[in-house]
Amino acid sequence: MKSYPITIKPFGERAVLIEWPNKVEESILADILDFMDAFKQRKIQGWEMSVAYNSLTMVYNEDHLDFEEVKKLILDCYAEQVSPAIKRKRHLWTIPVCYDLEFGIDIEEVSKTLGLSIEELIHQHTSHQYVVYGIGFLPGFMYLGGLPTSLEIPRRAEPRLAVAKGSVGLAAKQTGIYPQDSPGGWNIIGNCPVTLFDPNAKEPCFVKVGDKIQFEKISKAEYELHKIEGEVGIYKPEKVALDA
Repeated sequence: MKSYPITIKPFGERAVLIEWPNKVEESILADILDFMDAFKQRKIQGWEMSVAYNSLTMVYNEDHLDFEEVKKLILDCYAEQVSPAIKRKRHLWTIPVCYDLEFGIDIEEVSKTLGLSIEELIHQHTSHQYVVYGIGFLPGFMYLGGLPTSLEIPRRAEPRLAVAKGSVGLAAKQTGIYPQDSPGGWNIIGNCPVTLFDPNAKEPCFVKVGDKIQFEKISKAEYELHKIEGEVGIYKPEKVALDA
């Protein structure tokens, strides 16, 4: 584990917020995940942890949280973790996206704003691998880092009250997929037929923080096929093990 200066703050009555340097870097994310592994190895009951970019929220589900005691526990755990953590499994997931105008309701406007043809926009969006820096906002909503600067665009001035499940959007330095129907202010450039969050599954979200995502352009016919395959439970997203 690489040591970074961290700050620990109370976050309500039963939670603490740990912050690493304010940077979006894979090495910082790896350090956070290493700390989570080290903390879990202590087998202390009652804790839930949620990571996002350079921070970790730790929620205590028991009756009382003594902040100073917890702060010492965290610092001790972080300082003592000098040996490499148990090697975690990471995957590169290939996620299909249909960029047809029917789904990419903002793609024409986005292409004009960015000064790119629609074809070049799609090429750039599908040519990069994106790191999953957090999952939240909605169950299964992945915060993906690594968007090329040429695709950076502000959020919509007026958010929509309804954004369709599977919508793929751009906002500032991020890209992401809406895992369910919801309000939202991202610029929608396509739609993914794959269900990203299934509360009835053993693992409701098959993607994990630290994994990578690469988008693949598909046709409308392929979109409909994958959607049917997903509905009957036979679609399996393509994945490749990282660090193998």
